[in-house]
Amino acid sequence: MPADFNSFVILGEMRTGSNFLEMNMNRLQGFTCYGEVFNPILLGDHKRTAIFGMTIEQRNADPLALWDMMRAQTPGLAGFRFFHDHDPRILDAVLQDKSCAKIILTRNPVESFISWKIAAQTNQWRMMNAAKRMTTRPHFNAEEFERYLENLQDFQVFLLNSLQTSGQTAFYIDYEDITDLGVLNGLAAFLGLEDRLVNIDTTLKKQNPEAIEAKVANAAEMSAAMARMDRFNLARTPNFEPRRNAGVPNYLASDAMPLYFMPVAGAPWRQISDWMQSYGGLTTGFERKSLRKWKEARPNHRSFTVLRHPLARAHSIFCTFLSTNLQAEVRPYLSKFHNLKLPAVGTAYETDADFRADFLEFLKFLKRNLMGQTGLKVITQFASQTAVLQGFAALYPADVVLREDDLDQGLSQIVAGFGLSMHPVPPDKQDPYPTLAAIYDMDLEQAARAAYDRDYVGFGFDNWRA
Repeated sequence: MPADFNSFVILGEMRTGSNFLEMNMNRLQGFTCYGEVFNPILLGDHKRTAIFGMTIEQRNADPLALWDMMRAQTPGLAGFRFFHDHDPRILDAVLQDKSCAKIILTRNPVESFISWKIAAQTNQWRMMNAAKRMTTRPHFNAEEFERYLENLQDFQVFLLNSLQTSGQTAFYIDYEDITDLGVLNGLAAFLGLEDRLVNIDTTLKKQNPEAIEAKVANAAEMSAAMARMDRFNLARTPNFEPRRNAGVPNYLASDAMPLYFMPVAGAPWRQISDWMQSYGGLTTGFERKSLRKWKEARPNHRSFTVLRHPLARAHSIFCTFLSTNLQAEVRPYLSKFHNLKLPAVGTAYETDADFRADFLEFLKFLKRNLMGQTGLKVITQFASQTAVLQGFAALYPADVVLREDDLDQGLSQIVAGFGLSMHPVPPDKQDPYPTLAAIYDMDLEQAARAAYDRDYVGFGFDNWRA
């Protein structure tokens, strides 16, 4: 078998023609599809109570055991159909298995959505005799369709990313192609099968052959709703910022209460550290295993992080960058390629205007850096707060996300939950550089908004105010 596949999975959705594809491909020697065997509520067939000696309860307890038996006890290629709401445990296994062929079946989502609504209302999911066709004209619900479309697109993006990152490819087949003999035999060749189909079995009939507008009760309303939808995703802001890890070694945990802090670089950190120390000692130097043990020993623990206005955060990052030798390799790069006239480490600018000019260029650099347009990787200090919080959530999300402007109120609610009174939050340290209030103007605001649009939009930040 030249393709070196020992199994396959058909990745589709309801009403995409997966039954028709399965029925025809099962006519090939060496190809056996068992249907939706990992559907949470059935074993590939509503009448089937067991498969390979496993009941639905046994399959739910150990889906990988069923997958192993399917492959071991099936001559040739064994496989199944998988939809986005099926058992995710088996999906992880097959996507990482390069010996499992991926067949991705797609259909116009409006067609599949309306077909699904018709089938759900008539309870006719398969049709072999057109004379027994049952039909109805469902009401098109735009909000329901948008949720359906979002789930569908999320699943397709996930599949694409999984294949890309694991160095695999899939055989893509559209609903309109499943009656094409050449395409199905091309699929057989992709799978490494020697057998070929000589005709298409049309036992299963297309249930709703009318135009889309004729299938719904409110065609005009559907057309208006579709016109409002961004078919080409024009409203999407491209994001080239790399994913971040959780940054666990930077976490701070209080010894006086079951509370730990997840700091965002450039946002309030020293203030929070001093505030937590006012209650007692701190535990630092976590890694994932020790953090998990800390959490397990404190079942009522809480976690929090603090956001800062993107422009104020960029100002803080810039001042720290100027006053320390951290990321020393960045300084000559910025001076040479991004028009910054940086003084020596810890040295003041001659005028506020000089500082402001470099800060503006720094903001412009941040935009290019986050868009992948520089030769410098996106270091943690430069990352958007959105990316940092997503990194947190990849391990454990924060219980509470506070804003710098509301620190006292937010922290007082947290400590009150532990039966403690609120200690004052120490003032932020003053850098030996011009304050943001001293140099602020709309050019800086717009440059920060261009660099950190994800944070402005995602967290609802307005223009900065002193």
